[in-house]
Amino acid sequence: MSKLYGILITLSLIWGTSFLFIKLLLEDLPPAAVVFGRCFFGVILLFGIVLVKKDKVWRKDLPWGYIILVALTNNVLPWFFISSSETSISSSLASILNATTPVWTLVIGSIFFKSVLNKFQWSGIFIGFLGIFLLSEFKIADLQDGNMIGIMLMSLAAICYGIGSQLTKKHLNDLTIMQISFFTLLFSSIISFIFVMITSAEAVSSLFHYESLLPLLGLGSLGSGVAYLLYYYLVTKGSPEFASFVTYLAPISAIIWGALLLKEQIHTSMLMGLIIIFIGVYISSIKVKGKKKQIAAD
Repeated sequence: MSKLYGILITLSLIWGTSFLFIKLLLEDLPPAAVVFGRCFFGVILLFGIVLVKKDKVWRKDLPWGYIILVALTNNVLPWFFISSSETSISSSLASILNATTPVWTLVIGSIFFKSVLNKFQWSGIFIGFLGIFLLSEFKIADLQDGNMIGIMLMSLAAICYGIGSQLTKKHLNDLTIMQISFFTLLFSSIISFIFVMITSAEAVSSLFHYESLLPLLGLGSLGSGVAYLLYYYLVTKGSPEFASFVTYLAPISAIIWGALLLKEQIHTSMLMGLIIIFIGVYISSIKVKGKKKQIAAD
């Protein structure tokens, strides 16, 4: 469990910068181009790792249909929804709505994937969600001021993440972490390239301009390539529910990056929210801990 917690925190530090990178990229690129750039630079990094490690990722019997389905639900669609939403709502509101992912993961798993959940997991989910609201100093008026289309798109992204993580656990659990990460990003690159060529082909050349290249390298290589190796490790070695908690921790890392890079202030409510979120994460991981102990005993 200590390894899972360490990876969870590392992943949150990486993904905490994602909303910032997306917001910067949207100044020069349309959402579809942001998605393709993120997928492309992510798969390039993983391809380099495969070559260096001489990792044998190819197998004829890979479940290609489910790999493509996970690529759509866990990469292409949510990333497009997130980028589109940030054209009309703030990155902070987007991160708050993204933090509903653990709730959707639990609900989808319980209804469609026959996941058995205990009271600790449900309690931890909602305790963590309470911490997010406290962390952000959220007000109902924020919803009224925000663009409803952006709010709906961001909510759809969270639902897609819930579906994608459950599909990964059920249908791709026998694959290696590199196989899942590499092939889902590969198909995501192909799908998003076709989409961007249809909708905004002229934007593809802008991906390699200096202003866009550096944020895309951060968003793609780190936020997609490295991050998805860590994410799929959490899904396959832990659980979809546990992995989804990174969306609770990502706003925390966003606050840390803001304080370090933008000299933003850290308020008392942020620290209180941080404590509540960690309590929620711990409570919800009780089932994962018990499961690990049982496996070790067997």
